[in-house]
Amino acid sequence: MSVLLITGTSTDVGKTIVTAAIAASAHAAGRSVAVCKPAQTGIAPGEPGDLAEIQRLTGVPRAVELARYPDPLAPDTAARRCGQPALTLGETVAAIDDLADADLTLVEGAGGLLVRFGEFTLLDLAQKLTAPVLVVAAAGLGTLNHSELTTRALRSAGVECAGLVIGSWPSHPDLAAECNRTDLPTVTGVDIIGAVPAGAAAMNREHFTTAAPGWFTRAW
Repeated sequence: MSVLLITGTSTDVGKTIVTAAIAASAHAAGRSVAVCKPAQTGIAPGEPGDLAEIQRLTGVPRAVELARYPDPLAPDTAARRCGQPALTLGETVAAIDDLADADLTLVEGAGGLLVRFGEFTLLDLAQKLTAPVLVVAAAGLGTLNHSELTTRALRSAGVECAGLVIGSWPSHPDLAAECNRTDLPTVTGVDIIGAVPAGAAAMNREHFTTAAPGWFTRAW
């Protein structure tokens, strides 16, 4: 089993759609895929969350959510507020290990790299699993700082960064976006290995799964 963790430079940068695009691309290459979302926040019981969106776009059959909290907050804070137990590192690792029969297991984080699930962050999980982390970045102003902070934290912890993906590339990029696409690899030391077009979430499954492999560099 290969495990890839997906984090963002912040919240709302496109992690879920990037996760779906990776799942679709892996499936197109003949690999079986499972997806794990350790904690979903801001969604009530019974409502469709991020995993439902990934399944809608890709049809991936195996998707596991470990905890759900109603407030749109960091998982540990949301857990405290609703009186539910926070996740532990051990149970999260065990749940991911249970997906070991898939060729690729994708683990989508919550917010950024150091957002707390309880006793651990996604960075801690990556260290425990000895798994690489893909960083989803915004296109516009602020992304250079956020991306460099995230990749520096990975490097300091000895965790491999699998690359940068721009989570929502505008159809008409402004000057900041164009410059950032050039400057991101320079300031982070990490290659941009993909860019998902803005509006990709509105595609139907057939369109999404057909287009997704083309959003990533061929070598990656």
